Amino acid sequence: MRILIAEDEKSLNSLLKRRLKEADYSVDACFDGEEALDYMAGAEYDAVVLDIMMPKMDGMEVLKTLRRRGNMVPVLLLTARDSVDDRVRGLDAGANDYLVKPFAFEELLARLRVLLRTPASAGGSVLRAGDLEMRLDTRQVFRARQEIALSSKEYSLLRYMVQNKGIVLSRERLEQHVWDYGYSGGSNVIDVYIRYLRLKVDEGHETKLIHTVRGHGYVLKG
Repeated sequence: MRILIAEDEKSLNSLLKRRLKEADYSVDACFDGEEALDYMAGAEYDAVVLDIMMPKMDGMEVLKTLRRRGNMVPVLLLTARDSVDDRVRGLDAGANDYLVKPFAFEELLARLRVLLRTPASAGGSVLRAGDLEMRLDTRQVFRARQEIALSSKEYSLLRYMVQNKGIVLSRERLEQHVWDYGYSGGSNVIDVYIRYLRLKVDEGHETKLIHTVRGHGYVLKG
């Protein structure tokens, strides 16, 4: 899943980016509101961590602009203000959640997991497809109760496919949601990682979960 961090405090920005990457998210980061809008105009994000107090354009204006444009990406607002009025103003502007600084990183992770739940996974922090189980809180993956060891990118790709099970996903869409702007690999990267996943997830199982839809991309069924 791909996250955008818009936070002008450089040390916090750097820390959030590093910790989210360690949690297997793909992350882009910027330092002002105008740059945040530019990033979101050029890529699809699964969630945005948006500081309210930023130069050039504050987070509230960024949020209002996004919603006017019809962009309904989940937004978690960060702020040093803890008044009820501030929280109501942010939620009324279209924010999905609100976190007051200073905060525990584990709480931010938990709130992001909630924002990233699809209707199919809204019941908790476990994703399922057939006999495949993904535990989002511990980042463990099981097939037929046997744990599978996945790399960070394999995990991110599989998570996105499970959250969109039954939907045919193009290579471009998969790349948009699993890799950030820092990626400089080859054009066949999705095919390579799909092959890795098939070896780890489907090899030795009669029922295959990952399927190719020729000319369109891939779909996970289960």
